[in-house]
Amino acid sequence: MSAMVPDQIRTSQAKDDWKPLRKMPSQPAEKYRIGEIGFPWGDAEKAQWLAQTTCHRSYLDEVVSKLQNLDFNNLQVQQYGALQHDPARFPLMAVFSKNWDANKPSILVTGGVHGYETSGVQGAILFLQTSAPKYCDYFNIAVIPCVSPWGYERIERWNRSCLDPNRSFGDDVSKQTEESAAVKAFLHSLGMEKGKWLLHIDQHETTDTDETEFMPARAALQGSVYKKCEIPDGFYIVSDNENNDIGFNTAVIESVKKVTHICPGDSNGTIIEEPLTQDGTIIVPVQTLGLCASVTGAKYATTTEVYPDSSRVTDEQCNRAQVAAVEGALNFILSSN
Repeated sequence: MSAMVPDQIRTSQAKDDWKPLRKMPSQPAEKYRIGEIGFPWGDAEKAQWLAQTTCHRSYLDEVVSKLQNLDFNNLQVQQYGALQHDPARFPLMAVFSKNWDANKPSILVTGGVHGYETSGVQGAILFLQTSAPKYCDYFNIAVIPCVSPWGYERIERWNRSCLDPNRSFGDDVSKQTEESAAVKAFLHSLGMEKGKWLLHIDQHETTDTDETEFMPARAALQGSVYKKCEIPDGFYIVSDNENNDIGFNTAVIESVKKVTHICPGDSNGTIIEEPLTQDGTIIVPVQTLGLCASVTGAKYATTTEVYPDSSRVTDEQCNRAQVAAVEGALNFILSSN
């Protein structure tokens, strides 16, 4: 029986994938190691994918223990849930202002929505360890350093069910994942419904293995063929097409420039096939795609994208770039008032 091969998937239509370790050998674009071209994955293929995932690092050691050892007076650590298949191993952790004040503007920082994107997680923790306390006088602060702890340990983009958590934060409840539902419940517990937040920074990375592993996997899941895309060399941000602020974008980029290089775009003036709208900035339909950056409805919201595979940066610089993005955003808001 033959099958029609769907059109090639354009990267920026929806980066719904996953990925193992950096610098993996490239998978042939025309045939991924799981499944057949023209046939979307069923339960057997998804089970095969899950079986080949491997634990590479400890979420409890690298995330939870760091949060439990934080020492400050104005922030508190709280478990807001757990992944149900192994709740002891995967408690869901948040840090937020002890004295939540309805008269203060509220800001959210999220990391590890894609578990493999390391600096999103460690950058959020570094922000808590360094900069967060000095902003507590001006803002209610909430930080969820690792939204997807299973993905963090496995260095995967998807969750255990072959679902991309970063497409599950929209209003359609049927598309929610366990991870996104837990985040929404936590935000609700703070009395912060959508639209009450001033700022949301969702911290991500774009890595070489997006091209060698995660994007090909996404295409295979749909029974399609992956169209290769150029990996952006440098930091950039992804803004919301419905809520884009040029001054805010500039402030974030200028702050990050002090730490790492900004992606100039390719020869076509694009990043991941989306046109640059200003220095280091592209715009996508954040709400339509159900990205994590849409969950708060904040006036200022963006997704950061660090490039950790560059020979020009270290892991420390990647973490500090994430912190610089948050600081740039907060300082912009303070200077605008």
